[in-house]
Formats: sequence, C-alpha cells, structure tokens
Amino acid sequence: MIIAQQKRKENIAEYLLYLWQVEDMIRAAHFDIDVIDRNIIQRFDADEQQRHDMREWYEGLIKMMELENIRDHGHMQICKNVLIRLTDLHQQLLKSDKFPEYGAEYYRTLPFIVELRAKMPEAEKTGELETCFNALYGVLLLKLQGKEISQGTGVAIAQISRFIGMLAAFFKKDEQSPIFDNDHDF
Repeated sequence: MIIAQQKRKENIAEYLLYLWQVEDMIRAAHFDIDVIDRNIIQRFDADEQQRHDMREWYEGLIKMMELENIRDHGHMQICKNVLIRLTDLHQQLLKSDKFPEYGAEYYRTLPFIVELRAKMPEAEKTGELETCFNALYGVLLLKLQGKEISQGTGVAIAQISRFIGMLAAFFKKDEQSPIFDNDHDF
C-alpha cells in the first residue's frame, strides 16, 4: 500500500508492474490474508495503524481479485484501467506533431514489440503497451529468480524501458497539467 502509493505518484509504469507483482504475491499466498500478514505486512517497518491499513488494502485486493475471477491468472480492473489510460495517452502522443521525440522512441521500440509478439502467440491478444509491460515484468521475475538474460533480451528490454519511461514521464506531466485539451489537441 505504502509502496504502491509512492510509485503511483512517481512513476505510473513502476506502479503497474508493482501491482502485477502484488497480484502474484497474493496468488502465492493462496489468497490467505494471514500468510500475507506474516510474510509481508509484519516485516514492513511501520507502526500499528499503518500495518492495519496495509492489511485492509491487501484484503481489498484479495476481494477484488476474487470478484473479478482472476485467482489463477489475469489482472485486476484497476491495472487494466491504468493500461487503458496509458494507451489513450500513447495514441494521442503519436498523433500529435508536438512530440516528435515520443514518436521516434516508439518507432525505435516497435521492432522489439513485433519480435516479442511473434515469439509469444498469446501477445496477439494484447496491445503493444501490454506486450512491453509483459516483457518488463518477465525480466523482473527472471532477475528476482537470479536468472541471466541474453544480450539480445537485454538490448530489447533497455529500449522498451526507455520507451515506457518516456510514456510514464508524459503521463506524470499530463496529470500535473494536461498536455492535450479536451478536443484531443492533435
């Protein structure tokens, strides 16, 4: 909860990846709040009120995941909403002539997206941004497991990271002061 709030303020991409990690932690704990309490909440440097709030946050996520029927796989609607907002902004940025650097970064990333989609048949069902996030999350999981990634994967992830980082920076700017007017200034 505390980490999620901080990431949400600072970097929407990190926030989304963090929520995906939380979903997986909840699944690993078999949706048992007591396991989450013992293994996560009680190990957090927080006072009792913060721990209580964290427990309520995790309980809310557990209920959400159960209601949305994503016990085994899939993402919560709040995660999907973040992706929708990012995709909308992405499309606006691409259509606008005000941000040529964004379009250039996207087109430098596109060959890697195409390659990922060719290697992962399930990626055809997802959008380009979700493909990028899936790649970033997959590499994060590999690193957490202490596994190596190939040089080619490293190059692809570095480019995808730059692109998603740029999109996240535009998202933050847009939240602080809208980049586009209501008529989608493009």
